[in-house]
Amino acid sequence: MSTHHEQTKEKLIALSHALGRAERQLAILGEGNTSARLEGGTFLVKASGSTLGTLNEHGLVECRSEPLLAMLERDDLSDQQIEDALFASRVDPDAKKPSIEALFHAYLLSLPGVDFVGHTHPVSVNGILCTAHAGSFARRRMCPDEVVCCGAASVLVPYTDPGLPLSLAIRRKVARFMEKRGVLPKVVLLENHGIITFGASPEAVKAAMFMADKAARIFLEAAAIGGPRFLSPKEVDRIDEHYRQRALKI
Repeated sequence: MSTHHEQTKEKLIALSHALGRAERQLAILGEGNTSARLEGGTFLVKASGSTLGTLNEHGLVECRSEPLLAMLERDDLSDQQIEDALFASRVDPDAKKPSIEALFHAYLLSLPGVDFVGHTHPVSVNGILCTAHAGSFARRRMCPDEVVCCGAASVLVPYTDPGLPLSLAIRRKVARFMEKRGVLPKVVLLENHGIITFGASPEAVKAAMFMADKAARIFLEAAAIGGPRFLSPKEVDRIDEHYRQRALKI
């Protein structure tokens, strides 16, 4: 096993523990998952049923990206075919079953500059995503550091059945975002479900995740006293997010 493989595994486990800390209220029990790109067309992803906060190497599965990406070209697969393909994607045939959400992890890790992905179900963020205000939270920003860590806007995916339908919806919405804005998003919000953050490092994943959590808490507090005051598009454009990202090493 290469040094890169071992280092990536250690980083992914540390990221998982950070996202899974109980006091952060980002994920409980087996909620959420994480992944990391490896060399040679494979990636590590949390196994189905594992817990982020206590994840160890036995709770990770190495999967081949190509067969999972090929599934995203199909919309006629049965649940059994999808499950069979997930098992078949494992590098080690004796490894645990990958999370069904390994499909969207494979897609996001195929994007340029994305080496780590985190997905959680925060109490704060879902407090908004389970309401009619999800669109405003995705499109608008309230604070400069929210722009720096989460980008000028987030992708919002309407509620979709987990598994292949959700992965197809994520791919479609992310592609549309990139076509419209010319940049890769940092945050994908899933209505009535949760949040995905991704980037070149665990630090980028955590920065976007923790800042989105903070922004959701501010949004909810502001809503209780009349509603948030959003930054204008001009104010957002004036924020030098790249300078701040370099300073924060994200």
